[in-house]
Amino acid sequence: MADRDRKVAENVDGPYYVDESCIQCGNCAEVAPENFTQGEEFYYVYKQPENDEELENCQQALEECPVDAIGDDGEELEEEEEEEE
Repeated sequence: MADRDRKVAENVDGPYYVDESCIQCGNCAEVAPENFTQGEEFYYVYKQPENDEELENCQQALEECPVDAIGDDGEELEEEEEEEE
């Protein structure tokens, strides 16, 4: 399970992220090239999903990551926003 306290700095804000346990296998960028790209040390999310296809691809990348380095804080972010209101 990805650790949101160890997020790669290059991730854009939003629910999906890659943490520092990434081994640079490249699967995420193959599955969801519109959202993941390779950095110097780790892959990261450069664009959050904006449609159903991208969302499905990001979810597939998360499920297929061999080291569980991809996280999805979507539900947690929604809960935090509701608590703030």
